[in-house]
Amino acid sequence: MIDFTHFPSPCYIMEEELLRKNLSLIKSVADRAEVEIILAFKSFAMWRSFPIFREYIGHSTASSLYEARLALEEFGSKAHTYSPAYIEDEFSEIMHCSSHITFNSMTQFNRFYPLVKAGGESVSCGIRVNPEYSEVETELYNPCAPGTRFGITADLLPDTLPVGIEGFHCHCHCESSSFELEHTLEHLEAKFGRWFSQIKWLNLGGGHLMTRKDYDVEHLIALLQGLKARYPHLHLILEPGSAFTWQTGVLTSEVVDIVESRGIRTAILNVSFTCHMPDCLEMPYQPTVRGASIGDDGPYIYRLGGNSCLSGDYMGNWSFDHELQIGERIVFEDMIHYTMVKTNMFNGIHHPGIGLWTKEGNAEMYKRFFYEDYRNRMS
Repeated sequence: MIDFTHFPSPCYIMEEELLRKNLSLIKSVADRAEVEIILAFKSFAMWRSFPIFREYIGHSTASSLYEARLALEEFGSKAHTYSPAYIEDEFSEIMHCSSHITFNSMTQFNRFYPLVKAGGESVSCGIRVNPEYSEVETELYNPCAPGTRFGITADLLPDTLPVGIEGFHCHCHCESSSFELEHTLEHLEAKFGRWFSQIKWLNLGGGHLMTRKDYDVEHLIALLQGLKARYPHLHLILEPGSAFTWQTGVLTSEVVDIVESRGIRTAILNVSFTCHMPDCLEMPYQPTVRGASIGDDGPYIYRLGGNSCLSGDYMGNWSFDHELQIGERIVFEDMIHYTMVKTNMFNGIHHPGIGLWTKEGNAEMYKRFFYEDYRNRMS
């Protein structure tokens, strides 16, 4: 168990032992299915922990120049890079930092592939395809929603792919199961299978939540082995984000005040949902709070409020078995993926620290934030 007294409040704290458990499972899937599984920085980019990741995987995926640089400079290998739109001023540096570059449209490919040919870098280029199928119900996270800006539909591809396109990239999952992947593969092969003989690699994107307890890992492996058997020449790639750091750590906070209005009691915390847990408001996703249950069936019911000026910076209700007290610690579970990468400094609110609880039971502080971090962002 984490000894919270060794960390400041608030703080994101990842547990190394839980991380290694996830990494071991992911490596096992990659080895057994003979595929490559890489880390998506869009979900997690805590670079001080990359040496642990490198014991299990070799590469990462980037969606911008800065992520691509992080891959090369901190992860130690070139990135598999995809962006909805590259810009000319950054592209030469992106090439330098990337082993694979996926283009979102034929316009982008036609514009930038001549630079790849002339650049002297060893880069394999691909195109993002849209199978026009996804089971993601929240439209904010559905990359195949009608009118999407992501990828090319099958009717827009020529019978013979342009020289230089060596791979397809398909992404249409979000915290999805292996059975959703099975349905996706049916649509993907039906629409794009006739081009598979012309490409070298197939990137199945992210959203494969293989470390979730109810995920059918054996079914996933069987699906990937079957796909590999049908197209043995294809190098298969998966790039999950959440699966790597799923349930590997917490965000700690504490109660700073308790207010009541019209019978609703709110415990105001020293963290913010809009600043530090944005998916809770965007998804919306109600996190688990240690020692509390969601709902209003218990004896002591509280709404949990953030400390920003946004009126909607709260969530609830949670049931506790005791009256909350000012200064009491509140621990939000599973707060490592899609948190630190999406946080902001709205209102100049004190940013949570970032730390690791090692497998030996020691506290390592990776980062603490101060006034200068806020000031320097604001110029």
